[in-house]
Amino acid sequence: MTISLRLSEQDALLIKKYAEINGLSISELVRQAVLEKIENEFDIKAYKDAMNQLKEDNTTYSLSEVEKKLGL
Repeated sequence: MTISLRLSEQDALLIKKYAEINGLSISELVRQAVLEKIENEFDIKAYKDAMNQLKEDNTTYSLSEVEKKLGL
């Protein structure tokens, strides 16, 4: 798939130099950045969901309790 992106010359130069410094193609840099942003948003949502769940039931277990329940 091909995606086009409009950038100012200044932004394009910054991205190009950053990619060069890090040994990446511009495509790989953009791909990594977009996927990282998506992953971060999923992580934030998972955190918020977990915190809401903890508010509803604040039961917690120590590591030794979990190991005992799992038979480890």
